[in-house]
Amino acid sequence: MADYLTKTFPGTGGTLKQCPEDFRVEEIPLYTPSGEGEHLYLEIEKTGLTTLDLLDQLARSLGANRREMGYAGLKDARAVTRQTISLTGVRPEQALALDIAGVKVLSAHYHRNKLRTGHLAGNRFVIRLRQVLPDALDRARDVLHVLAITGVPNYFGEQRYGILGNSHLVGKAIVAEDFNTAIDHIIGEPKIISNPDWQNAAATYLQGDFDRARQLLPRGMGNEARLLSQLARGLSAEKALFGLPHKLLRLYLSAYQSFLFDRIVTMRLASLETLWPGDLAYRHDSGACFLVENPEREQPRADRLEISPSAPLYGFKVTLAQGQAGLLETSLLDKEGLCRDSFRLSRGLALEGARRPIRIPLGEIATSMEGDALRLAFTLPKGSYATSVLREIMKTNPLKNQ
Repeated sequence: MADYLTKTFPGTGGTLKQCPEDFRVEEIPLYTPSGEGEHLYLEIEKTGLTTLDLLDQLARSLGANRREMGYAGLKDARAVTRQTISLTGVRPEQALALDIAGVKVLSAHYHRNKLRTGHLAGNRFVIRLRQVLPDALDRARDVLHVLAITGVPNYFGEQRYGILGNSHLVGKAIVAEDFNTAIDHIIGEPKIISNPDWQNAAATYLQGDFDRARQLLPRGMGNEARLLSQLARGLSAEKALFGLPHKLLRLYLSAYQSFLFDRIVTMRLASLETLWPGDLAYRHDSGACFLVENPEREQPRADRLEISPSAPLYGFKVTLAQGQAGLLETSLLDKEGLCRDSFRLSRGLALEGARRPIRIPLGEIATSMEGDALRLAFTLPKGSYATSVLREIMKTNPLKNQ
């Protein structure tokens, strides 16, 4: 993604996440606990743990049923994050007395239902960029002014594509039923791998010595080791691939959906805020979409960031746009050699698809310098990423050199 919406404004440069305190995220709840019910809602601040690691630790420490635990969204380990977790069978005083390194329970209140994924309004970010250029504050304010008016390109971005940046290629190969290529991408191309043991294993895999490649893999690569073990036993690429965890396979497919969506965002970047004939406009207040038959009539609502053009997360049930917008969406499918039915996969991997806005509103913007660090604060709706804002401000890949 080399293009920027704010390409006429210079970037600040800088580095991100030199320490967890440089990246703070706080969930904005969709609702507050009612004070009664069997589900205990814990507001938790954590550092150095993923959300799933947090759930495991809470289950062990409190004796809670892991399957009954809920969360609204996943949060990074390399950050200070505040989020709500729900669980059952635990009293508030137990939770508030919890002593886990890197975890603080800030509040505990009962509610009637389990917290579900997506049950949040958005996220509040406070981010410090270090080693920025001398006039970084003025540069950031110029960029943020444009983003506040126009909206932020709603990219998934590089974090969606895995450590090698190729998870979408695995998903693409699965959709195409090219299982050998899918495995090639999972094991990785040696020249893009930085870990020397992994690089050696990948080179040995390309030579066809699957068992030796498995032995050379570094620790912590259990899925890759399992894959190579099954190939060494003579299993077909298809059987070996589908021996991987179902959740992992769906992540690969989701990465491919994300990649195609990001392609459309890039293609519409020059007129991100403009409704086209046949667009399916996304209502930011409800998440519903409607067909734009008269762009001129609806454009004032888009100018107020009440509605935005949308693009598909491709799937066999997704509704595609019509007219000019529809041509763009169908031409991308054609270029990939796909149709909507291509996503009607077996083994419980079928993708129904959805619509997603190609831009998002940016709120509660604040900027300042703290010593030589640039402090940025803003809010984003759920399902969007701070990296989409940071790449516009920095004019570099915010995930590089973390």
